[in-house]
Amino acid sequence: MIALKNSLGSDFVERVRAFFSESGPLSKAKNFEFRPQQQEMAAAVANALEEERHLVIEAGTGVGKSLAYLTPAVLWAIEEHKKAIVSTHTINLQEQLLYKDIPILKKILPVEFEAALVKGRQNYICPRRLERALQQANELFTGPEQNELNRLAEWARTTRDGSLSDLSIEPDPKVWIQVCSEAHICTQKTCGQDSRCFYQQARKRLLGADVLVINHTLLFILLISPEAQEERESGFIFPNDFLILDEAHTVERVASRQVGIGISQYGLRSIIQRLYNARTRKGLFTVTRDAEGVRLAAELVDGAEKFFATVESKCDFKKAREFRVRDADLVPDTITSRLTALQARVSEVVKRADDEFLKAELQEYSRRIRDARAGIAAFLEQSAREHVYWVERTGKTAQFLTLNAAPIDIAPVLRRMLFRENCSCIMTSATLSVGRADLAYFRQRIGAGEVEPVLLGSPFNFQKQMRIFIVKKMPDPREAAYGEALEHWIAHFVEKTDGRAFVLFTNHRGMQQAAERMGQFFSQKQFNLLVQGGGAPRGKLLDQFKTTPGSVLFGTDSFWMGVDVPGEALSNVIITRLPFAVPDHPLIEAKLELIEERGGDPFTEYSLPEAILKLRQGVGRLIRTKSDQGIIVILDSRIVTRPYGRAFMQALPKCPVEVI
Repeated sequence: MIALKNSLGSDFVERVRAFFSESGPLSKAKNFEFRPQQQEMAAAVANALEEERHLVIEAGTGVGKSLAYLTPAVLWAIEEHKKAIVSTHTINLQEQLLYKDIPILKKILPVEFEAALVKGRQNYICPRRLERALQQANELFTGPEQNELNRLAEWARTTRDGSLSDLSIEPDPKVWIQVCSEAHICTQKTCGQDSRCFYQQARKRLLGADVLVINHTLLFILLISPEAQEERESGFIFPNDFLILDEAHTVERVASRQVGIGISQYGLRSIIQRLYNARTRKGLFTVTRDAEGVRLAAELVDGAEKFFATVESKCDFKKAREFRVRDADLVPDTITSRLTALQARVSEVVKRADDEFLKAELQEYSRRIRDARAGIAAFLEQSAREHVYWVERTGKTAQFLTLNAAPIDIAPVLRRMLFRENCSCIMTSATLSVGRADLAYFRQRIGAGEVEPVLLGSPFNFQKQMRIFIVKKMPDPREAAYGEALEHWIAHFVEKTDGRAFVLFTNHRGMQQAAERMGQFFSQKQFNLLVQGGGAPRGKLLDQFKTTPGSVLFGTDSFWMGVDVPGEALSNVIITRLPFAVPDHPLIEAKLELIEERGGDPFTEYSLPEAILKLRQGVGRLIRTKSDQGIIVILDSRIVTRPYGRAFMQALPKCPVEVI
């Protein structure tokens, strides 16, 4: 450790800069190309870590962001005995970090370090809970569920890491929830000494690791947990850690979903039926032989179904899966007092129980009932200030409801949570700016107003690698001729590149209609048409696109970002419409209203910058390496006919543009 300190010296930033130089250690790595932007980014990250500052940094495609932040992060973590927590939005990037970038650094860096993936504890099977479930199988599970339990027990004997990703067939959620690790049941005290406990073993690896890779959703779940708030004085999740959030353009959306209320009809029913299920006559109250608990739980399941049916009768779901609730007391509160009674009953049973493990199980469900009761009360009273409230249809066939509330403006919450004094939180993405070098729009949205911005361009030569075609002749989407013109131009440009195209839509219905009408064209020309939402998962569609010559992929939202197809397989990205978000989601609608209330202009302050970011992400799918070449086609005349079109054009890479 002393040798490392001497080797880094006090000029940490310069050492990191030297690592990325044309003759530095990284230059010996396979496929290394010196990129001044990568070197600048690494130095900026090193500087922020050394000075315990925050940083927001846009680094264009091809900069090599991940190595630029991982290198200073690893060195700083080792030298200062800290933990580097790296958070991403997509599984693709997590896998790239763990299986490509980190192994490169393990070979090249002059220090040894450990990296680990953070998974939610419910991903792991708990051997003690499994054992108990097998002992009480007759009281807890039906015949088919017992078969599933036995299958999981068989798997648990041979699995290496005991997590869901190691299971070939997804388990029955009703069984898994009773055997997976739980915060107050599978604890260090109860399971910590058990070498068979997969979660506790994983936790030990995390405590020993220098770099932890996590996803944004789990990060925010941990950041808002009471346990994390106790640690908050000296770190984020662990004492003395620092945060790097890649794919930071998704942070506002992810955080909004996690910070707030979310009471699911399905989840509430599962909690109550875990205590007693009237249909199967199984549950923890059967194990404890508590007749009063059985009666209360059975009645409450019916009461909860009636409550949610009343909620549904007050909502209009004709246009969307979400219905905004503007006033308190949407329906009479027929449920919270009954939840209180059930919670009290569970407490009574806990007092009488001798079995410590059973007590822990019951107390966990008591906590969940308490949280559900508090959430429903807050939703009906609308007691959380400056929140937007809505009911959402959920489940595979939208057969359940969820009661939601979220802060309209997440910036103050994130400022308190992430951008505190004497800590380092570094955010990065290829798309944060909307035409200004100070990244003001993004910084304002996430509460980083005081944070230093850095804008680094891409090392790619867009002038030579890319050409933009804009079809000015396109009719307005509301005109009858629009559909026919859309098909004509898609066909025209797809033929130009022999397929090898992404066609990006802003809504699912429009995409399906175009795909149906163009089916014959694609089969005649022998192009392989792939359509999102046709049954195949996103990963499989991408694999087919990459491996089948002449493929054309029709995609919506998730194909505008986080998709990487380097090489000739993708030579054409067609943008069917400028991606203005329809303000049909209650959260977006409420954000626009808040801007108006504050005397601002919702279009220029929110709708336009959000659409610019989305367009930049869509365009960013095309050029992924220095040798890539291709065309961008924009089938929306507003980009050249409306005054705001200039803002879109200014935010795009500088390259030849042809208006047709």
